Amino acid sequence: MKSMVIGGLTVAVVSGATLVGASQGTSTGGAAKAQSKNLIVLIGDGMGPAQISAARYYQQYTKGASHLNLDPYYVGQATTYADRGEDGDTVVSGIVTDSASAGTAFATGHKTYNAGISVSNEDVSKPFASVIEAAESSGKATGLVTTARITHATPAVYASHVRSRDNESAIASQYLESGVDVLMGGGKQFFVTKDEKGKRTDKNILPDFQAKGYKIVENAAGLNALTSKNTKVLGLFGNSHVAYVPDRTAETPSLAAMTSKALNILSADKEGFVMMIEGGRIDHAGHANDLPTLVQEALDFDAAFKTAIEFAKKNGNTSVVVTADHETGGLSLSRDNIYEINIDLWDKQKHSSETLAAALEAAKTPEEIRSIVTGNTWITDLTDEEIQQIMAGDGSSYKREGAYNAVISKRLLVGWSGHGHSAVDVGVWAYGPIADQIKGQIDNTQIAKAGAAILGVDLNKRSQELQSKYVYPKFKVSRDNEVLYPAEALIKALGGTYKGDKATAKLSLQKNTVDINLTDKTVKLNGKAATSTVDVDNGVLYLPLSTFSQLKGTTLKWDALSERIALR
Repeated sequence: MKSMVIGGLTVAVVSGATLVGASQGTSTGGAAKAQSKNLIVLIGDGMGPAQISAARYYQQYTKGASHLNLDPYYVGQATTYADRGEDGDTVVSGIVTDSASAGTAFATGHKTYNAGISVSNEDVSKPFASVIEAAESSGKATGLVTTARITHATPAVYASHVRSRDNESAIASQYLESGVDVLMGGGKQFFVTKDEKGKRTDKNILPDFQAKGYKIVENAAGLNALTSKNTKVLGLFGNSHVAYVPDRTAETPSLAAMTSKALNILSADKEGFVMMIEGGRIDHAGHANDLPTLVQEALDFDAAFKTAIEFAKKNGNTSVVVTADHETGGLSLSRDNIYEINIDLWDKQKHSSETLAAALEAAKTPEEIRSIVTGNTWITDLTDEEIQQIMAGDGSSYKREGAYNAVISKRLLVGWSGHGHSAVDVGVWAYGPIADQIKGQIDNTQIAKAGAAILGVDLNKRSQELQSKYVYPKFKVSRDNEVLYPAEALIKALGGTYKGDKATAKLSLQKNTVDINLTDKTVKLNGKAATSTVDVDNGVLYLPLSTFSQLKGTTLKWDALSERIALR
């Protein structure tokens, strides 16, 4: 057990284990007897309790439906906190998670820091296997389906490992080696171009997927043409994210359509399958504070759940679990001490605020703002005060789009705490044998552990296999463009020892030693003078990979794209 200080209070945190209901099982290893042949995991990104309530109220008001498809399967709620870790130049408690750390928890059964993709919270991280990777190695078919970029954090945690979620080119590249059979979402840009920093690769890797037997589809017609004989599929339905529901054309498939086709393909495997389905853009609408779009994205997710649960019931050998990584936006279904919400206005916005952002920023006059708002909404009485509010922006990165949504939200009588995530618990829904293992109040790591247990796959064994291949170190690049690594952390990760003070350092591995004089920066390998860059930064010694290769007696290789060291 460890503790963290939040607002002056010391809070006990059990890392990597359930806070409540520990008797439900916390082991991430040791394959148990399978109870389900198949597992479907559905993640509503950013889908907190208020988001669920909003979607239900909308359905009740506009469709006369008393409940969502999800509702009958509610079994409890999950905590979402991450590990303490770095967030840019600051250290955060982790109580408010991001999708990467939350995803790592419910995919692998381990906590990590915000931004980490299925790697441990260390200066030299080790990879943690996901339930999909464990299932893949046991012979099952696997799939990832999302309305976000397929390289975004939630799908990424199931089939890749990087220190930073922003390294989406590496995630795309790792998918090629992952063995995952069906990949559907947006994110084409990371399969054909270099990233925004320009430091990755500009190689088009789509031909590499085709060479491995993947059928590539990019629209609804291509998706519909697939059959169960297309055992490997890469669906890329957008250069970035899949379009929001209100902005889609007939060429863009719904999440339910992607889910249905993926199930058709994966269920043909006699060994069974595991798949993750993400409603990724619930989160994005929450970040923007765009309630009408958020509700449509939540209903799109609920429709995908209906497709999944109908399959599971018909199949008879499938477990289904649904949860969220976190809540987004701090949504409140009331505001200004008014005991009402204007649900009758929730479907009066034609398109998402995202489609207006550029036009709002370009507008020069109040008349232009008025025209944009009137063209997309029911509002014909926009006040001068509201126009000025939009033109001034909301002070966040959302600028005028954020201010537009603030005006809309006030008229809808809903509120937001901001544009970020919150730390509230999220719901858990389940069907099949997995339901008994995730009832009540659980931690999000229990989702992975329960999934592995009902499938009879061993997360620890698969993690050990991955850890024998790679480590993921922090690193720095010298002025001479040489990559350097933290000496003490890396040598210990390789199984060696480190002894040092302000003047000297000694690294030992197997029968080899490196002695370093930190004053004159001279190096000796096994007692003989050697050449090596020596860099001390804020009291931390950094050395090049060649030095560690000499100590290990084998050639270690740096994978610059994935920012990892290949051990063999």
